[in-house]
Amino acid sequence: MGNEELVELGQQLRVDAVRAADAAGSGHPTSSMSAADLAAVLLARHLRYDFDRPDHPGNDRLILSKGHASPLLYALYRAAGVIDEGELLTFRHDGSPLEGHPTPRLPWVDVATGSLGQGLPVGVGMALAGKRLDQVPYRTWVLCGDSEMAEGSVWEAAEHAAYEHLDNLTLVVDVNRLGQRGPTREEWDLEAHARKFRAFGWHTVEIDGHDVAAIDAAYQEAAGVTDRPTAVVARTHKGRGVAEVEDREGFHGKPLPHPEEAIAELGGVRSARVAVAQPAPVTTRPAIPLGDVDPPRYHVGEQVATRDAFGAALAALGSARGDVVALDGEVGDSTRAQDFARAHPERYFECYIAEQQLVAAAVGMRARGYLPFAATFAAFLTRAHDFIRMAAVSEAGIQLCGSHAGVAIGQDGPSQMGLEDLAMMRAVHGSTVLYPCDANQAARLVGQMAQLPGIGYLRTSRGATEVLYGPDDEFPVGGSRVLRAGDRDRVTVVAAGVTVHEALRAADALAAADVGVRVIDLYSVKPLDTATLQRAADDTGCLLTVEDHHPEGGIGDAVAEAFADGRPQPRLVRLAVRNMPGSATPEEQMRHAGIDAEAIAAAVRLLVGEAVVR
Repeated sequence: MGNEELVELGQQLRVDAVRAADAAGSGHPTSSMSAADLAAVLLARHLRYDFDRPDHPGNDRLILSKGHASPLLYALYRAAGVIDEGELLTFRHDGSPLEGHPTPRLPWVDVATGSLGQGLPVGVGMALAGKRLDQVPYRTWVLCGDSEMAEGSVWEAAEHAAYEHLDNLTLVVDVNRLGQRGPTREEWDLEAHARKFRAFGWHTVEIDGHDVAAIDAAYQEAAGVTDRPTAVVARTHKGRGVAEVEDREGFHGKPLPHPEEAIAELGGVRSARVAVAQPAPVTTRPAIPLGDVDPPRYHVGEQVATRDAFGAALAALGSARGDVVALDGEVGDSTRAQDFARAHPERYFECYIAEQQLVAAAVGMRARGYLPFAATFAAFLTRAHDFIRMAAVSEAGIQLCGSHAGVAIGQDGPSQMGLEDLAMMRAVHGSTVLYPCDANQAARLVGQMAQLPGIGYLRTSRGATEVLYGPDDEFPVGGSRVLRAGDRDRVTVVAAGVTVHEALRAADALAAADVGVRVIDLYSVKPLDTATLQRAADDTGCLLTVEDHHPEGGIGDAVAEAFADGRPQPRLVRLAVRNMPGSATPEEQMRHAGIDAEAIAAAVRLLVGEAVVR
């Protein structure tokens, strides 16, 4: 396709963006129009993609990080001949896969975008997969806007991409000067953008983003760089080609006010089709070996931390499954992810202290067919919550491990304590939340996570706890374990993780005083074993939840939801971390928070009316 045809293709993309937004009565046509020439040259001359086989191992990957410009992406699909005009005009309509921001409901969309600053970090994960796992020379293209250059996640990704020498990654920055409410920070200062990328170790090219020859040359230059990623920084005009809106404020996120006149000004409707270049033939990745998992085995009565069991179990899972990869946030010695690194160094990725990049890389690798386990402290995963949320939108079944949960970590103090993580992960769509209390349970649950359809979260503990279960015990997702039960039980204590051990100690002390207590190990916090909880409520009439977590959104709230179907509510009392911890031993922390065995026993005595006043 010659340069004049490329210009025409850019105009076609603009027209289709205007038409789609007009049909929807909403959308972002002006943001689409600024990047139309950049997209036209990419589609016609540089993208290598078999649209009939979106799973082709040699396909380039294209991420529209500025997902609000989805009309441009859908216009590209029309130009490639994979959607027709009628489908284009269903944009943003109920039931249409052409959503306001792209999602994998379309087979050519790898990941959902629209929360700005995520495209490049996810692209880094895809490029890493291509370079170190697939070892296939596909290129990852990321088209982003200048507004999202303010996001810190972009610079986590920029640093990591340069560190990993990802010469198979090209970022195209659409510098159209205008954000949602007015000018961007740098406006049209291309050098300011380029200077930052160069400081991180990138190759940069600054161009006029409406000069198709310059765009073509920049993409060719990027392909020739062999030791680092490339950022093409392109000056463009928002609303390009329509005088009423071009480079004017106040038109962000709105259909054009006079679409018919705008279409005429752009030269009218066109229907050019682009014969997109096919990917180069590549050797199909051998079938991933899927063997039997031989998890670590621990003896009842041993003292073992669940984080230790996680590391050993993950290494064992990696031996059985060649698609398992592990990602670390520079705490692998603490989370025990380093066990996987020793066993499978070629599938271990150190993301350093960059939790957003950690989760984003996992999402990118999942989109390439791998099964990622990403681990860091539970407290630090909160920094990446938006990436976890968007991973759910992408239907990316990544598995996360948060270690060092709760006040039980001891002297490190509140900055290191995950006390919000259960609430955060329970709120994620389609998530599974698991909280083991002993090493054999943790090891078995790691194996269960490999089968999950969505996002999984395993909460592990720093300190050693007694092994309660045998190595052959099974722990199905959605289940629980009744550890103490009798015909004369008057209260049910529901616990998980470290508080299971406190609950057992309390139950034993109360049994000596002839107070029957049922103890449930609620290792599956989501989904919940409602049947066991409801039966316990019927039998004992009172539930006492105890958790090393804030009261909001954790185990207490999960248990309360088991009785939200209109049935009679049992008496429900919650022990949780309500204080602001300081530095103290784990035992002191649990006592100060009121979640240790003594506090549980005291609460039970109050509930059964046997409190002793001293």
